Amino acid sequence: MSTPIPTEHDDPINAQILAISEDMVSGFQREPFQAIAAAADLPLETVIERIRAMLEAGVIRRVRQTLLATKLAHGALCAWKVPDAKLDAAFDFMFREDPFSGHVVTRSTDREISGSDYKLWTTLKVPQGESLDEHAEVLKRLTGADEFILMPAKGIFSLGVGHVRRKSMEPGFKSEQPAQMTTTTTVELDDREWEVLLALKEELAPDEINSDPWQRRAALAGVGLDEFCRVAEALDAKKVIGRFSTFLEHVKPSGSGKRVTRFNGLFHWRVAEGMQERAGSEIGRHPILTHCYWREGGPKFGDVNIMGVVHGTDKALILEHKAAIDRHLADCGIDLLYTNVFWGGRSEIKPSEISPKVYREFHARYADEGVQI
Repeated sequence: MSTPIPTEHDDPINAQILAISEDMVSGFQREPFQAIAAAADLPLETVIERIRAMLEAGVIRRVRQTLLATKLAHGALCAWKVPDAKLDAAFDFMFREDPFSGHVVTRSTDREISGSDYKLWTTLKVPQGESLDEHAEVLKRLTGADEFILMPAKGIFSLGVGHVRRKSMEPGFKSEQPAQMTTTTTVELDDREWEVLLALKEELAPDEINSDPWQRRAALAGVGLDEFCRVAEALDAKKVIGRFSTFLEHVKPSGSGKRVTRFNGLFHWRVAEGMQERAGSEIGRHPILTHCYWREGGPKFGDVNIMGVVHGTDKALILEHKAAIDRHLADCGIDLLYTNVFWGGRSEIKPSEISPKVYREFHARYADEGVQI
């Protein structure tokens, strides 16, 4: 009888793979699994076998080439004030029916403050040339939400979800240099580039976890493999390609009850006007953060202007990480004018759609002003 392939994220070999495959394979790779194997110092056959097994077991949610969607679409973090009686239905609609809502999370605070009644948070993207506000207004009508606040990113300091390699990070651990801010200026693509991009970005099926994962995608885009890779590399040079990633199921337990994380904290910081880039660069030095953005929250959220996210299994440890970041800001002479933590509750994550065709189809479907879930 053959021995079952281990699928838990904390199996030593799986952890060795995941420490690389979650968020350390940047850009477009013609042979992504070979790149993971080389960096993890493991045989290619082992890497393919383990990733496929973890995907089929649901420990890995999806394997895909990510895009820097902020370069391809208009995006924002969106906080929603929804009546309690409609909150679950609104959550389900955003997750299941709206292709343009990515992360869908309920959030709460440890104390009642301005903004704590915005309990539903989503990321929202719409294709270039479309209006975030108009799409959000349609979602407001469909879900019965009372209000929404859009918070587009003005700068990005950290973006990479590697839960396994972050588990052992000590509070205060930081890089030697400040993080560099990247902008969200959109990039225009031609028709061929869009065809390749849309084929490239979809998650891989288990049988595509192999040594040549792009062959089927090239056929889907209607081009040869060499042309597909050439266009993908050109897209990478335009800075619209993110990382090749295996996304862990980090909210729900595995079949045996193991969890990758239990808590996630959305940290809010307000610094003086004109200090946003410097403060974000100093906060972004701390690799415990999976995300760190310059976003203007406005008066409902204490005029917060820097936001970051930390995941973990211990709430007290997450707060220790935040306290260490706060101390670092003080050491840098950056005063905090306001800070708070919004804790994640129910959570679902999916890639945000960026296709103009899908956008038109969605709005045609829900054009009737009388429609509400």
